[in-house]
Amino acid sequence: MALAARVIPCLDVAAGRVVKGVNFQNLRDMGDPVELAAHYALQGADEITFLDVTATVDARATTYDIVQRTAEHVFVPLTVGGGVREVEDVARLLGVGADKVGVNSAAIARPALIGEIADRFGAQVLVLSLDVKRSAATPSGFAVTTHGGRTETSLDALAWAREAIERGAGELLVNSIDADGTKDGFDLELVRLMREVSSVPVIASGGAGDVSHFAPAIDAGADAVLAASVFHTGQLTVGDVKAALKASGLTIREVAPGDRGGVR
Repeated sequence: MALAARVIPCLDVAAGRVVKGVNFQNLRDMGDPVELAAHYALQGADEITFLDVTATVDARATTYDIVQRTAEHVFVPLTVGGGVREVEDVARLLGVGADKVGVNSAAIARPALIGEIADRFGAQVLVLSLDVKRSAATPSGFAVTTHGGRTETSLDALAWAREAIERGAGELLVNSIDADGTKDGFDLELVRLMREVSSVPVIASGGAGDVSHFAPAIDAGADAVLAASVFHTGQLTVGDVKAALKASGLTIREVAPGDRGGVR
């Protein structure tokens, strides 16, 4: 039986609030993260991802509090990323209720961090976040970027994904900078290429703008689909996306009658 396709709302958090912009610019307040997390859990979200988009010391302390308060009320897996620079950051996030932790820039700066985290906590805890942009300067045509897509590195995205998996990454969160904010759909070529090189689950991110965009990403090889603004604005619900996936013949996790979506 095929594994259920996961639907993951993403909460970009700054100064204790959920925000949304394009490439972290012109951020707009979208609400309280704990309330939104509970709202999406009730809709049937399979997981929830928090990304600390400022990642200063003060913001990181705020994120710990948000994760702890969310974990007390919402019983779906929580992934937290942004500003994770060392193994002890991971330990503290897991200690306040995170189930998985995302790393990006720190792993690019010091790839050995991936193995250190995986050795201590297990590969299943570690999500490698890749902000990917099309580039003629790399063999695959895709490069890894930092700073929300504004700084292109010399790393080939596919080669970096393979290396990170070898070092212990348990999952890939692949965000297309080119598609992000366009609402024209996921970058299906990028998803297909990542699927070809990845032996671990792939989460497709960037570009969701319509309910019809999600099934093609799963068909292209994603194990999960992640979106933010279409959920925050109420344009779509998690249930809408799951219904569309099911109508396309894909397996989803059903929320049983009377199940409150993992919310206390």
